[in-house]
Order: sequence, then C-alpha cells, then structure tokens
Amino acid sequence: MIGLTRLNGTKFYVNALLIEMIEETPDTLITLTTGKKLLVLENSSDVNRSIRQYLRSIGVLAAVTGPAANPQSEGATS
Repeated sequence: MIGLTRLNGTKFYVNALLIEMIEETPDTLITLTTGKKLLVLENSSDVNRSIRQYLRSIGVLAAVTGPAANPQSEGATS
C-alpha cells in the first residue's frame, strides 16, 4: 500500500499493485485496474517513486530487474 493525499487534504492508502495508469491533467489522475479514478495532490513522479519503493519493499522490483550491478563483484565467482 502507498500513502496518497486527496485534493481536500485527507490521507488514504491504495494498493500499488492495482494502479494501471498515472496521468498529470494538471492534477495527478490515477486509474486503477478496476476502472476507478483517483485525483491526488502528489505529482506523478512522487507516486511513481512510492510505487517503486513499495515494490522494492516486497521484493517484486528486485525479482523483475535482477540484482543491482556491482562493479567489484564482476568476474568473481562464489
């Protein structure tokens, strides 16, 4: 879940796995896979950053992108 802010200032949480699309219209409009649309105060890059942080925290982002390249371990075997 990621924390967001409605236009009236109230905080709420949304399941990041249900986010299908993020648009700036100029407010940030989030469309969920259910078809529901949410207007939030955060800009799209902040929402994207929150999603990536959430995915990283549950291990999904690492599974998709693989381990980060570490120049010190290149060529090393274990």
